[in-house]
Amino acid sequence: MIDFGFDKLALIGAVALIVIGPERLPKVARTVGVLLGKAQRYVAQVQSEVNRSIELEELKKMQTGIQDAARSVEQTVRHELQEAESALAGSGTSEHDTPYSGADFGSEIHHTPYYASQPAARKNWRLKRGATPLWYKQHTGVRRHVQSGAARVARFRPPTGPR
Repeated sequence: MIDFGFDKLALIGAVALIVIGPERLPKVARTVGVLLGKAQRYVAQVQSEVNRSIELEELKKMQTGIQDAARSVEQTVRHELQEAESALAGSGTSEHDTPYSGADFGSEIHHTPYYASQPAARKNWRLKRGATPLWYKQHTGVRRHVQSGAARVARFRPPTGPR
C-alpha cells in the first residue's frame, strides 16, 4: 500500500491550498473524507462477502466429508449385520430356537420419532409464565404488575410538605 508520511501529506496540503484556494479547501476536504469513508466501507463489505463465500465453501466441504463418513459407517454396519445374519442362519439353528430368522431380522422394529410417542403439549404461555417461581421473576426483573407511566412517577415521587 502507498505509504504517506507527514512530509508528503504536508506537501499535498500545500499544493491543494494553492490550487483550490483557502475558501473552498474545507469543503473539498470534507468531500474527500466522505468519499474515502465510502470507499473503505465498500472494500470492507467486499472483503466480508469474500470471507463469507470462503467459509461457505469450507462448510460445504466439511458437510460432504461428514456425509461420506456417515455413509461409510452405515455400509460397515450393514455389512457386519449381514455377516451376523448369515452366521446365524448357517450355524444350523432352527427357527424354533431363535425368535428371529435371517429373513425377518429387524422387521419387528418400528422406527417412530421420539416426539410422535406423546401427544402434543398444550401451548399456553400464561400457564408457562405462571409456573415460573417468584424468586426467579424478582431476580431477572420480570414485571408482575403493570403500571402506567404516570402511576409509576406518582409512586416514586418524594413526599411534599410536612406530614
